[in-house]
Amino acid sequence: MSFQNPWLLLVAAIIVAGLGFAYHRLQRKRTNALAAAGLTPANPRRAGLRRHLPPLLFLAALGFLLVGLARPQATVPVPRASGTVVLAFDVSNSMAAKDIAPARLAAAQAAAIEFVKAQPDTVDIGVVAFGQGAQTTQLPSNDHVSTIAAINRLTIAGGTSLGQAILGSLTVITGQPASVAEDAPPTDLGYWPSATIVLLSDGEDTGGPDPVAAAELAATAGVHIETIGIGTVNGSIIEVDGFQVATSLNEELLAEIAETTTGSYHRAEDAQSLGAIYKSLDLRITLEDEFIELTSVIVAIAVLLLTVGALLMINWFGRIL
Repeated sequence: MSFQNPWLLLVAAIIVAGLGFAYHRLQRKRTNALAAAGLTPANPRRAGLRRHLPPLLFLAALGFLLVGLARPQATVPVPRASGTVVLAFDVSNSMAAKDIAPARLAAAQAAAIEFVKAQPDTVDIGVVAFGQGAQTTQLPSNDHVSTIAAINRLTIAGGTSLGQAILGSLTVITGQPASVAEDAPPTDLGYWPSATIVLLSDGEDTGGPDPVAAAELAATAGVHIETIGIGTVNGSIIEVDGFQVATSLNEELLAEIAETTTGSYHRAEDAQSLGAIYKSLDLRITLEDEFIELTSVIVAIAVLLLTVGALLMINWFGRIL
């Protein structure tokens, strides 16, 4: 704890000590005068409590008020959602399937927008769209209005590369290219424990790099991945370039990606459950120091002491002073 006007503490101590000493001298003279007159209370302990307690409460209240003038303040750790979240959307052709109404991608967009609206400005949110490659459509920012606009702009096209989705998201988080090439040493991305990738996909992977290897790179960087399976196990039929193609949810791969980074896999078989999943996502909770002024608390204690002292005076003596 610190004080904006610490010198007032010395003033408070002098005033309270002086009033306490004066009260003691006054009571001593009063006791001596009563004793000289041959007057003594029948129950000295009870009489002393009644006589001294209210004034002492008033004196303590004065002390708290004077301390309040010194403007006490403190820095306390406050838990809150914080860090960076990258929403990685699968925009491949299979996300046009309508096994989740109105369609997989549309349902994911609607639920994601509600998720963004619910986040405090301490959470920076970015958007990555991935098909065969990954494209950053919104850098992580606390400008959630721009994030929502980026989500609304997503359109469907091409195949699916979950590995590219993870690497693209890591690049956005760390600010440096992420890769898992077999003929190159692992990329050193640093350590980002406050970052989370939310991967929204039906799990159908149609091209490299290896998504599990990419997840291992994320785990090394301290980034955990929450995967959300969009679609149903039974799947649906979509039309691509005049051909009918069957598409279904690949839960095994999505679960493996999440587990590699100590994240969790969530299945969303309809729009309602998808919205519930967003509310339960395991985002990083950090302790952030928050500066607070304690003057109001100190004054409240002083008012409480004054009130108690006044009530005791009225109850015992029928008056306040």
